[in-house]
Amino acid sequence: MATVKVTDSSFDADVLGAETPVLVDFWAEWCAPCKQIAPALEEVSDEFAGKMTIAKVNIDDEPDTPGKFHVRAIPTLMIFKGGEVVATKSGALTKSKLSEWIAEHV
Repeated sequence: MATVKVTDSSFDADVLGAETPVLVDFWAEWCAPCKQIAPALEEVSDEFAGKMTIAKVNIDDEPDTPGKFHVRAIPTLMIFKGGEVVATKSGALTKSKLSEWIAEHV
C-alpha cells in the first residue's frame, strides 16, 4: 500500500467518512522535514495496511482543510477515527517513533 493523496474536496469522504483510522500528513514541497518523513510514511503505510490509511494533504494545493484543523506548522500529522481527531504530532519523526505513535491509536 502507498500513501493516498487527499484534496479539500475529497477530505470528508476519504478521511472523515473512512471506516478505518486515517493518519493525515499535512505537508508542502518546500518543507525539508516533510521530505525527511516521507519515506517513513510510505514504509508504515505497508506496515499498517488494512488497519489504517496514510493520507497526504499538500497545504499549498489544498489550503482549506489545513485551516479547518488549525495546522500552524508542517509537517503536522493527525490521526482521525470516526471523523474526529484523536492524536496530533508536529515535526519529523523517525520510522520507529512514527510506528509506536500509530500503534497507540490503531
